[in-house]
Amino acid sequence: MPQTSLSTPTEMPSISSPPPSASGPLWIVPVPGHYPYDHVRFKRVFATDGTRHEVVSVDLHKLLACADRDDTDYVLKPVDDWHAGKVRGIREFLDPRNERVPQMPYVTIMTRRAAGLAGWLGLVHEGVVAFRNGQHRARYLAWAGATWLPVEVHEREAPLLRELCGAVELDESGQGAAQRPA
Repeated sequence: MPQTSLSTPTEMPSISSPPPSASGPLWIVPVPGHYPYDHVRFKRVFATDGTRHEVVSVDLHKLLACADRDDTDYVLKPVDDWHAGKVRGIREFLDPRNERVPQMPYVTIMTRRAAGLAGWLGLVHEGVVAFRNGQHRARYLAWAGATWLPVEVHEREAPLLRELCGAVELDESGQGAAQRPA
């Protein structure tokens, strides 16, 4: 099977602002240097009033490092190892010009003893993230240059996710998690 390069071109066209959505607030995630679009949009998984889930903006690379420790669920290969059709499919799925807005990833998080003597003695713990939905989205966006991502998590796990995955609080200037009303 021939090897294909999946790197993104250095030039990218600008696109207009995303169209409004009737589904509520959107989270806009910049994807610098990505072709054919420079951002993606996400909506909440649990959008009803009274939900016990929170949106947490996380450092994407820290989140994936915790997800790589998950030995109970399916952990994906790096994007460069995906077949070209899978890459094309996720790129098209995330395209902000689509009418349908994708849901943000939904995760759970816990800690476990770290490897080594200190872990065995219970002195050192490490975070483990399991994706319930959205692992392809998260891995593709990290590969495409995103540095942060909004994810949804149960409210009792949100403080641990913020602590271990370096939750970022960023502003409307594009330097972070911009929640924009639809």
